[in-house]
Amino acid sequence: MLLLGILGFLLLLALLFGPQLWVQHVLARAQAERPDLPGTGAELARHLLDEADLRQVKVEETEAGDHYDPEAGVVRLTAPHFHGRSIAAVAVATHEVAHAVQHARGEPGFRRRVALIRLITPLDRIAQLVLVSIPLVFAAVRSPALVALQLALVVTLFAGRLAVHAVTLPVELDASFRKALPVLEQGGYLQPADLPQARRVLRAAALTYVAAGLITLINALRWFRP
Repeated sequence: MLLLGILGFLLLLALLFGPQLWVQHVLARAQAERPDLPGTGAELARHLLDEADLRQVKVEETEAGDHYDPEAGVVRLTAPHFHGRSIAAVAVATHEVAHAVQHARGEPGFRRRVALIRLITPLDRIAQLVLVSIPLVFAAVRSPALVALQLALVVTLFAGRLAVHAVTLPVELDASFRKALPVLEQGGYLQPADLPQARRVLRAAALTYVAAGLITLINALRWFRP
């Protein structure tokens, strides 16, 4: 039984941290500076946006993770990808510009993702408040039924997060492999020998949301433990 418990714990750690560590490993290996590249990630993002006639979309540096903000109309890149001349910077910048293209074209998957995020964001705050209030409510009313109701509400709201991740994954795969990769293959921004590593970066960019989805799922399943 002890061995099974240890194996189960190790499996849980692998599910929680394995995908995130893999993404970080892929990005770290691709962040070596390449002076031979024609520009930084930010410069490439600006160039691709202009080529797509999206001159109104800005490019900014951020500390909050690489992303495209559809509300503000901004492609945001972390410092290594904003200032860097690396395969990671090129691939990530192209991936985030692909989201701006999805938005501009009004693609259904992107629209569903944005709509779900708008719906889930306030509900997620409610879930956090309910979660924090469970011990206080139980101490005040001593009602297991009420606590069970609160837990059911929290799990339901966590399920909303999973729905966001489920809708997001196809959007991310489209950005990486149907939009960004063809640009990198045909645009001459990278040498042919660099493309395998660029594909790995694009795969990591798309699967970041799988890692987040696994964490959400495990957090939700915790409430069903006996």
